[in-house]
Amino acid sequence: MSIWSRFKQVFTGNAGEAAELPPNPCFWQVDMHSHLLPDIDDGVATPDQALECLQQFADWGIRKVITTPHVSRDWYPNESATLRAGQATLQTLADTHNLPLRIEVAAEYLIDDFFPDLLDNNDLLTFGPQKYLLIETGWASAPFQFNELLFRIQTKGYTPVLAHPERYRYFHDDLAGLARLHDAGCLFQLNWMSLTGRYGSRIQTQGRLLLKHGLVDFIGSDLHRPQDLPGLTALFTSSDYELLKNQPLKNADLLA
Repeated sequence: MSIWSRFKQVFTGNAGEAAELPPNPCFWQVDMHSHLLPDIDDGVATPDQALECLQQFADWGIRKVITTPHVSRDWYPNESATLRAGQATLQTLADTHNLPLRIEVAAEYLIDDFFPDLLDNNDLLTFGPQKYLLIETGWASAPFQFNELLFRIQTKGYTPVLAHPERYRYFHDDLAGLARLHDAGCLFQLNWMSLTGRYGSRIQTQGRLLLKHGLVDFIGSDLHRPQDLPGLTALFTSSDYELLKNQPLKNADLLA
């Protein structure tokens, strides 16, 4: 029995019916942050795990999955060619099981000593016609000369998208700093599990603040394993789900 099936049993009512969710609850239709290439980073380990996640995405109304393996020098020095090859494998998995999903592969780049070389060589995997580039930093402090590096990214023709800004402790008391970064052209991607308390109450509060101030450009699952699926489901019946509906999300623009 799958993780999702067990979760539905836990939340079954007296009549034996699962708690009702809105139809196609992922109204944004495109998930652009996940780790679904098997055995490539800290995400899914096997094709069966990837399939379970893809099946749930399809059931929720997702039509395109842009999966984004980690790229970093010390932990996951993945090469672009390897990740591109994974796209065909994942698409075949979806097609074989008749899932109405288009699969693309980009990457989540850690801003480390390795990244400037990739930038200089244009060896980066992006998504969308705007060449959106998903980046992350360490949790405790911003990289040295972060603003200058973001400017370099933009002058090279990429549009930076900061993954899960609500999770960086150095921004927790600096919403104005986040707003300035956003005004300078760095887009923000919110993890939807942040809104369900998956990473703690402080991060949940920060995620809500980003929504209330209209600073969320993309919503992403950051899905790593089937065990995360119940945490994602909790969003659909929360008050934050209504806030999300009022956000000018760019996810659906990626369907083209």
